[in-house]
Amino acid sequence: MHLKIFELGPFQQNTYLIYNDHREAIVVDAGFSTESEFATFTSYIGQHKLSIAAVLLTHAHVDHILGLDRLYTFLESSVPVYLHKQDPFLWDNFEHQARMFGFNSIKPNCELQTLEDKKHLSIAGFTIEILYTPGHSPDHCSFYFKEEAILISGDALFRESIGRTDLYKGDFDVLKQSIQQKLFTLPKQTLVYPGHGSSTSIGHEIESNPYL
Repeated sequence: MHLKIFELGPFQQNTYLIYNDHREAIVVDAGFSTESEFATFTSYIGQHKLSIAAVLLTHAHVDHILGLDRLYTFLESSVPVYLHKQDPFLWDNFEHQARMFGFNSIKPNCELQTLEDKKHLSIAGFTIEILYTPGHSPDHCSFYFKEEAILISGDALFRESIGRTDLYKGDFDVLKQSIQQKLFTLPKQTLVYPGHGSSTSIGHEIESNPYL
């Protein structure tokens, strides 16, 4: 596995590009807020001759899908986009979210593929376990690559912190339960790549996270 992190926009959101030696790639979230940021991404794609096989969304908060329309247009609408559909409110109201933060961004006209808890996806040679982890948002999922011992945790779990719970249908108790039952049961050596900030490990968070 090769993993490239793009720290994007005023929210300093982490968009991930994951690819194999055959140059097949997965994008996790799409936080591009400017043409310059997106040009850096497309330049990397071209330089490494990557072919994007899928886009996975941890959730539909504005900072994680702000650049999805740019990305979907670049991909010529031929690549599946995955999101959990437990509650479509955030996705359906994306353009309103964007305006609240001063962005004139549109929702791409794509048919979402549904993520399901504990299901496995096989994409680009990787097996990805879907972990439904609500609490920060009602549609939130984390992505576990068991063979590579890597977790993309979105905004559920950060290094020595957790996602905020004061937004739409945020719930601290639900988030805490999601982390303890879905994430802290993973092997301690699992590397955690969050939606914001630096990476960590499951073991470190079990021992050091003050919120848990």
